[in-house]
Amino acid sequence: MRILVVEDEKKVASFVKKGLEEDYYSVDVALDGKEGSRLAFSDEYDLIIMDIMLPYKDGISILKDLRKEKITTPVLMLTAKDDISDKVLGLDSGADDYLPKPFAFDELLARVRALLRRNNSEKNVILKVDDLQIDTQLHKAFRKETEIFLTPKEYSILEYLMRNKNHVISRVKLSEHVYDYHFDSDTNVIDVYINKLRNKIDKGFDKPMLQTVRGIGYMLKEN
Repeated sequence: MRILVVEDEKKVASFVKKGLEEDYYSVDVALDGKEGSRLAFSDEYDLIIMDIMLPYKDGISILKDLRKEKITTPVLMLTAKDDISDKVLGLDSGADDYLPKPFAFDELLARVRALLRRNNSEKNVILKVDDLQIDTQLHKAFRKETEIFLTPKEYSILEYLMRNKNHVISRVKLSEHVYDYHFDSDTNVIDVYINKLRNKIDKGFDKPMLQTVRGIGYMLKEN
């Protein structure tokens, strides 16, 4: 799952990003409304967490623009104002949930999970490709009856490939989904993670599933 955080307080943005990444999410951060709007319109996200009060362009305006363009990505609004009128304005503008500051990270995480479940992207908790499966809530992977222990990045890559089974995913597309937008896709980091992942999900099993399509990318093939 890929999440955009639009928050001008650097400490809050860093805190949220670190916590979400530790829970297996890929996170981009924008520190002002102008950059937040650009990213929200240019990239595919499963969820947007956005402050209302932002430099250059406020969160409500960004939200209204997104909904006007029929972009239905779930949006969780953050604000220092715990006022009913602000909450009503946000929800009426198309927000899916609302969380006043300061907040406990556990509550933010619970709301993130609820919004992702509500959205079709996490409608199926268990993803299966042949005898390989992952539990998207517990972040556990199994092949047959054997549990496969994955790092957060390995898990993110595998989940993305499973959601796009039988489709070739380019290195650039994979890196964009798993890493933030500052990531240099010309490095071989993705190749390294793919090799580690292949050793974990294919080694010792009869049928290899993770395939390299030379010059194009990678595919998780259903036999």
